[in-house]
Amino acid sequence: MSELKTKAPAIEVTNLSRWFSGVHAVRDISFTITPGQVVGFVGANGAGKTTTMRILATLDYPNRGTAKICGYDVVGYPSEVRHRIGWMPDHFGTYKNMTVLEYLDFFARALGYSGDERVERVQEVMDFTDLTTLCDRLIDQLSKGMGQRLCLGRALIHDPDVLILDEPAAGLDPKARVELKHLIRILASEGKTVFISSHILSELEEMCDTLLFINQGQIIHHGSSESLRESKEGQTVIAVSVAGDPEKLEEWTELNPGVRFKEATKTGARILVDSAEPDEVAAILKRMIKDDIAVTDFHREEVKLEDAFIEILGNLEAEGTAIVS
Repeated sequence: MSELKTKAPAIEVTNLSRWFSGVHAVRDISFTITPGQVVGFVGANGAGKTTTMRILATLDYPNRGTAKICGYDVVGYPSEVRHRIGWMPDHFGTYKNMTVLEYLDFFARALGYSGDERVERVQEVMDFTDLTTLCDRLIDQLSKGMGQRLCLGRALIHDPDVLILDEPAAGLDPKARVELKHLIRILASEGKTVFISSHILSELEEMCDTLLFINQGQIIHHGSSESLRESKEGQTVIAVSVAGDPEKLEEWTELNPGVRFKEATKTGARILVDSAEPDEVAAILKRMIKDDIAVTDFHREEVKLEDAFIEILGNLEAEGTAIVS
């Protein structure tokens, strides 16, 4: 293993921009990912995720800035980069009358494997992705989940250090999503860096070490899910259930300082307390009981990542820094 490969970040992006005719897809973004991390790349459709990933995979060129994989510039040293990445696009081509085994064997040959080494490598990948029992199945007859495992297997043939996965869970049923998450965590435990995109936060939170948010071509957050939730520090969302008329709870919040009505629920409401201090939150409950609110349940809610993300976007718009395409 070269000294460069050992010490360099797995992915290093600096002032990267890419624009097309009338569209500025990526706007001067920078981020660094250390080896062995699983990083979720999150953003709405059209936010710039796929364009960024295609540049990292040496399938597109930036107009400005640099991107490096394991220390190698994707424009200056594309062959070195391709040796070190496994690319899983959101859609991959299938071929009629080709089996799972033939498909993986074809790519193993293309990557320079031969003889017993090729046979062993293909078998290892099929075992890992649970495709061995499907080795004789025609690939155009695979389910969506099986097809995604095959595409992941293709990306793993040459045992890359960095995996770039574009929307791998899109269209999968719940069982297939769980299986995919399990495979990704195994790869992470083996020291591989996984850069995985999605526009659905719940798909990424459990398996990612950090989250990278992109909106309209700009990075707006890079950190753990916990650090994203901390953006709402100083407030507490409380779910309250009451016996009797829930509207009485809304009326109560209007008359009490430090408490705001957030939304009604079937049995009460979600309220926003202008404090994160346990004593002050407890005082809210005492005031409710003192004011004859028949509380049957009162608990602090974990901040939803979606809510925290929406708040970041709202703050950007309020500050006038959100970009209008």
